[in-house]
Amino acid sequence: MATPHNSAEKGEIAKTVLMPGDPLRAKFIAENFLTDIKCFNEVRGMLGFTGKYQGKEVSVMGHGMGIPSIGIYTYELFNFYDVDNIIRVGSAGGLKEDVNVMDIVFAMGAHTDSNYGFQFGLPGTFCPTASYDLLEKAVNIAREKNVKFHVGNVLSSDAFYKKCNESELYKNMGALAVEMETVALYMNAAEAKKNALTILTISDHLFKAGELSAKERETGFTDMMEIALKTAIQL
Repeated sequence: MATPHNSAEKGEIAKTVLMPGDPLRAKFIAENFLTDIKCFNEVRGMLGFTGKYQGKEVSVMGHGMGIPSIGIYTYELFNFYDVDNIIRVGSAGGLKEDVNVMDIVFAMGAHTDSNYGFQFGLPGTFCPTASYDLLEKAVNIAREKNVKFHVGNVLSSDAFYKKCNESELYKNMGALAVEMETVALYMNAAEAKKNALTILTISDHLFKAGELSAKERETGFTDMMEIALKTAIQL
């Protein structure tokens, strides 16, 4: 059943979906890691593909930039397409001093300055977290690959260009990196009783030099992609 944002029909999307923000990164993953690929969505340029990785069906689809965008796409995947697991494979800005460009960050939980969670009508402050099963599998794979990684909380911000920047405050409270989507993914997964994990590659750092180009962000995160795919086929 198609939606205003996704032309796929039931059965065209796998139970596990990798989601980069950039649809061209989705295309890169499909063309370089999957076999027997089929494009299931081109609506609004948000490319989606289903194929096989080491014999198991996996989908990959862009989610766009920001909490509202990923909120729409993941809600539809969880609730309309019977997707059970979503692994975000994105970029982030480093906050802590020991986090460097090209390091991998597993987002255990997500702080936010967004109002996205207000819709759920919860008293107090809801703390969205990753699904432990996905997190444990992915961390073990990263250890086997011998890549540098960090596990901890990230800041999901509503704004890229900020007039009042709270990043240093969150850094002092232990946040590893800042990005723009994880909190919506984790909240949608919690409400739908599904599984979610964000894996990030550090593309720049807010407090020291170093920054990747747009092309490097599109095609250069192969360690993260392989970790996500190897996690996917264990589910």
